Amino acid sequence: MITDNELHRLAVFLGSCAMMMIVLYHFLDVNAKEDSEEEENVKVPNTGNKQAVESAASS
Repeated sequence: MITDNELHRLAVFLGSCAMMMIVLYHFLDVNAKEDSEEEENVKVPNTGNKQAVESAASS
C-alpha cells in the first residue's frame, strides 16, 4: 500500500508539475505571434512598394 507520506509527496509533485505547465502555457500564449499580425507585416510593405512602382511607371 501507499503510505501517507508517499501520497503527500506524489500530490505535491503532481501539483507542482501542473503549475509549471500552466505557467509555460501562458508564457507561450503571450509570446506567440498571431497569423493576422504576420500577414499585416508582410502585406503593408508590399502594398506600399507596389503603389510606388505604379506611380513611377505612370510618370
